[in-house]
Amino acid sequence: MTNFGGETEVTQTNGMGEMWRHKRVLAASLIGTAVEFYDFYIYATAASLIFPFLFFPASSPTAQLMASYGSLALAFFARPVGAAVFGHYGDRIGRKATLVASLMLMGGCTLLIGFLPTYQMIGYWAPAILCLLRFGQGFGLGGEWGGAALLAVENAPPGWRARFGMFPQLGAPVGFIAANGLFLLLGAFLTDDAFFEWGWRLPFIGSAVLVILGLWVRLKLTETPEFAAAQKETSPPAVPLATLLSSHLGAAIAGTFACAACFAVYYIATAFALGYGTTALKIDRGIFLAIQLGAILFMALSIILAGWWSDRTSPTNALAWGCAGTALMGLVFGPLIGTAALLPIFVALSLALFVMGFIYGPLGAYLPALFPVQLRYTGASFAFNLGGILGGALAPIVATWLIGVQGVGLVGLYMSAAAFISLAGLWWTSRKV
Repeated sequence: MTNFGGETEVTQTNGMGEMWRHKRVLAASLIGTAVEFYDFYIYATAASLIFPFLFFPASSPTAQLMASYGSLALAFFARPVGAAVFGHYGDRIGRKATLVASLMLMGGCTLLIGFLPTYQMIGYWAPAILCLLRFGQGFGLGGEWGGAALLAVENAPPGWRARFGMFPQLGAPVGFIAANGLFLLLGAFLTDDAFFEWGWRLPFIGSAVLVILGLWVRLKLTETPEFAAAQKETSPPAVPLATLLSSHLGAAIAGTFACAACFAVYYIATAFALGYGTTALKIDRGIFLAIQLGAILFMALSIILAGWWSDRTSPTNALAWGCAGTALMGLVFGPLIGTAALLPIFVALSLALFVMGFIYGPLGAYLPALFPVQLRYTGASFAFNLGGILGGALAPIVATWLIGVQGVGLVGLYMSAAAFISLAGLWWTSRKV
């Protein structure tokens, strides 16, 4: 006699197990990228507010700020190197172990920055070591995003890839809120002297707590079903990067172009805007951080909307509309910032970060779809991080230079130009995604 009740119980048990597995996966992808963006953005915030004065030789304030932004850009050039290394092992031995290693490296470098002596203490060794640790941050980050995105989408049920893929993207606003919120609290409770003397170190040291939480979640995971199935079918490429460049170079280049706009918008609306607002416009640091905290909520909202829209249509469609919105937004961004009034600045930042959600949220589903399973870690990571160089590495530097040449009105056009570059990449891959 068939035990129909028993079968129902087993089915329900399996369903509950699958639900809890999905929750663990989504939590791991979200927490990991939240730590990533927390680490990356506390550096961007410090590079705008603190590092020019503490780690670089005294000269003009603009020269110090440009040097500090140069150290910020260094990590973008380290990221493709990390993508190649971590992608190699992620495609050959698995997503889980590689993600753990990347998180430890990135978190370790961030922690050490919190204990680094300043230029006044050890001279030129201070900026040299700072740049080395920044390179290490970027190297670890190069393997972080791609693995987190694959962890989510390769565990997604049918029809849910973009919504699962948006969870790593939500780590950006979560990490931003944690970073900016902590700097805001420190500014509220510490004097400027205390903040510059030792208070700025606390966000870097505190990142250790987030890293431990991320490791605890990730160590409980199993390998993704799609990767496990691919491993059984055929052996992975001996050198995934070589296979990528020989067989999927077009997809990698197009994916790189598709990512450019999101980085340009993010670092103009965050790192550059903070530095410009607190120096050139003389807006109080706490007030500007609060404005950015409010604006980032619009990015979180649009990431969720973009994930839903991508599953209803396609990631390419959502990205294309996001790029079109970015091109238009760039026309008004500079003039709004140039008013030096708080409400127009809030509108500019909110609008920029809202459209960014539509060019960032779908990337978790878009990039992995460009590559076969056994090249996805390398391909998605490489394209994403090269896009960071193209769109984000020079963004604060170019924006600062444009202001000196013509004024803040041109800054938004940098984002518009990046949007057209991304549209070109999307057009190239439109028949594949």
